[in-house]
Amino acid sequence: MSPLPRCAVHMAIEETNTLLEEGYDSDQVSMMSEQVILVDESDNPLGPMSKVESHRGEGVLHRAFSILLFDENDRLLLQKRASHKITFPNVWANTVCSHPLHIEGELNANGPLGDGSKVAAVRKMEQELGIDNGNVPVDDIFYITRMLYRARADEIWVEHELDHILFARTTSDLLINPNPNEISEIAWVTQTELQEWLDDPKESRGIIAPWFRLIAEKILPEWWGNLDGVPTLADNLIRDMGEVKMRSNRQSPDESKLGVLTALKSHKDAVETRIIAALSKSENDVLGSAMMHLISGGGKRMRAILPWLVADAVGTANDGLYDLGASIEIIHNFTLVHDDIMDNDSVRRGRPAVHVEYDHPTAINAGDAMLAVAFEVLAESNHFDDKYFRELVRIIGSMVRRVSEGQQQDMSFEDRDYVPEDEYLHMISGKTAAMFTTCARTGALLSGASPEVVSMMAEWGENVGLCFQLMDDLIDATGDSETLGKPACSDIIEGKQTLIAIHALQQSADILPNFNEIFGSGIEDTDREVLDTVVNELRQSGSIQYAYDKAMSFHAAAHACLDQLPERESLQVLRDLTDFQMVRIS
Repeated sequence: MSPLPRCAVHMAIEETNTLLEEGYDSDQVSMMSEQVILVDESDNPLGPMSKVESHRGEGVLHRAFSILLFDENDRLLLQKRASHKITFPNVWANTVCSHPLHIEGELNANGPLGDGSKVAAVRKMEQELGIDNGNVPVDDIFYITRMLYRARADEIWVEHELDHILFARTTSDLLINPNPNEISEIAWVTQTELQEWLDDPKESRGIIAPWFRLIAEKILPEWWGNLDGVPTLADNLIRDMGEVKMRSNRQSPDESKLGVLTALKSHKDAVETRIIAALSKSENDVLGSAMMHLISGGGKRMRAILPWLVADAVGTANDGLYDLGASIEIIHNFTLVHDDIMDNDSVRRGRPAVHVEYDHPTAINAGDAMLAVAFEVLAESNHFDDKYFRELVRIIGSMVRRVSEGQQQDMSFEDRDYVPEDEYLHMISGKTAAMFTTCARTGALLSGASPEVVSMMAEWGENVGLCFQLMDDLIDATGDSETLGKPACSDIIEGKQTLIAIHALQQSADILPNFNEIFGSGIEDTDREVLDTVVNELRQSGSIQYAYDKAMSFHAAAHACLDQLPERESLQVLRDLTDFQMVRIS
């Protein structure tokens, strides 16, 4: 077998460097330069190609393997792919699924069918599961059949594979030591347990990878009941499964974005007219103009519309939810006016902050007036009886207090060299998530939902809010000034204790020299090239990935809340809104 051309090696290095710059896990990226075996639809080898190139865009057909390992109790070993995985993270699959490489022993161009894949399976079981190669030797692994399929992971990555299906037996005392960079969980399942998992429309135990669902539904039924006889079922077939998708309540990022934007657009006028009417009450032109300044700058009005969307998803919506939403949106903008003063931010939504456009006293006064107006909106609504009005005032008043406490805690971080992660999460729970929690709680309350559903929606709002803030932190670090409507990397320049910074400050200063120089420097006109080096250091150190993984944990928790609610069509927009976080950073 001849060595790879130098140009192919150089291209693979460039591709992996790009992945590192895009923030993917460095250990996973290191394996993306490996050369898989390109094949035609008859499984004839065509040559090598890097994992990056063969999995990006439309993908290129290549050879893969899936091994299924059963114990003496006929239980199948499954793995949950780690969040670090580049394709199909956080999904459940068979024991090991990977690729034979274009190397001696695994290419096996002239050997018995599947022998190269068996060698690769031993290698990957050791690398992923920590199974010593002597515990499941090559001779105990059997090639059974092949399948051809294509499955898109997202808008970037795709699997287009001719998969060799392998079978092996072991015992339940097999020593397994999963590699956390590859696998987050393992499970032994019986035929009944797996079937219940497959039949569950919500996939409550976790999402099943599309290739494993194909195997479990199309091939495994031939095996169960006579596992010892499976080796005799080996064939030369290639089962063409076509294009497959994960069965999930989730939509693609573009579909989620469209669903959210369509919902927001359809309700925006109703809340906008209420907001403008309320803020136009002032008899003082300067004060009225200052109150309207941020509102006039536009916005999706997500917080204003969220109570209505929640009510529609879990109960009955009515026009009073627009009054409620207008009140919360005005309070949100009041907090922004004061936050910009306290944080010394000069730009908001691409326009001068209120204290810059007017002056500090006017901005403070406008914020105070907006808070008063927000409660006027509630009091003047004809849709709340005394019971609901008192409860709304209590909940929203508590929200304002929590936002203020969060802001105060955030300011206190400025004088500290070290802020623990739990303190940071507590801070953003108040400063950011409290408003989402309130929108969800009050929307469910006014819909007539049960107390259990109201609590579930409050939990959903908390998780969405935490994910939202962590995504904001990531966007600030990785976005550009024009897109952000404010200076890029402003949190870093100002020395803000975000989760990215908290992680970075715990790393060796040797690997983050530019970050440590720029962090807290206050130099707003820092050269873009310098900021790019800072962002690259944060990617290389894993700080950006750490914050992203934490955001993903709250994203998953939010979906878990929705999965416990009775299914109805109007619930989809809340799923879309949960996934909208992903679109914001894409």
